[in-house]
Amino acid sequence: MAEIKTKPNWLKVTYDQQKVDKMNHLLEGLALNTVCAEANCPNLGDCFGNGTASFMILGPNCTRSCRFCDVPHGQPAPVDLLEPARVAAATQKLHLTHVVVTSVDRDDLPDLGADQFVRVIQAIRELNPKTTIEVLTPDFQGKTELLDRVIAAKPDVFNHNMETVRSLTPKVRSRATYETSLKVLAYVKAHAPKDLFVKTGIMLGLGETDAEVYQLMTDLRAIDVDFLTIGQYVQPSDRHYPLKTWVPMTTYQAYYQMAVKKGFKFVASSPLVRSSYKAKEELEAVYNQ
Repeated sequence: MAEIKTKPNWLKVTYDQQKVDKMNHLLEGLALNTVCAEANCPNLGDCFGNGTASFMILGPNCTRSCRFCDVPHGQPAPVDLLEPARVAAATQKLHLTHVVVTSVDRDDLPDLGADQFVRVIQAIRELNPKTTIEVLTPDFQGKTELLDRVIAAKPDVFNHNMETVRSLTPKVRSRATYETSLKVLAYVKAHAPKDLFVKTGIMLGLGETDAEVYQLMTDLRAIDVDFLTIGQYVQPSDRHYPLKTWVPMTTYQAYYQMAVKKGFKFVASSPLVRSSYKAKEELEAVYNQ
């Protein structure tokens, strides 16, 4: 257990603290949350240092309590109808050409938060017409009428994370199921415009097997998911789901090769990869193919 708890050298990242402080100051001034900070992402310094961020809308408190996640669980705040304008303003001030918008789960709301995604997309488009937009959404409990609302707002990338393989989903996630997440991705792919890319991501080190990961890839390609991200799970605290192993780079490389072979348009597979990390570069790579 001591070896597992000892973080490997690749987690010890360095960054320009002055640039990070500047980004934090701007976001705090606009009263915005980022998944970078709320989820304790190891890439925070890299992304903030380069003037990029993934905005987390609908407040910092999640109505679910997934065992892998470091986002706070608690009583959520009322929907802030001025938040979309602030996200759009931050996008403009940061000169972002690609922006990622995600959220906590809001099972307390009649629309489960879908309409706020729509309002944010519309606000960004109005103020930053050339900026491409990626949404990383909850499962919206699989309700297709809510997915339709987000699809109609025309994001460039629709991302919803599978998080892990089928057998581990009940142990790791709260309320979300493997089948519901597949249903969400399949519905968006089937009903969205052809130029909208569908994306998902998973974590490694939870106790999954190679066979389970390859089966997940097969399930995703059966519904024509475009992008796949694969990264290392880092246990936030002793209260969270226990880390089983630090996955070696050779495994990430093998998964990358298999994912490419299976037909994903873009694959990112490395320990520090997170769902929205290098999202701009990912989209540009596909556009330039």
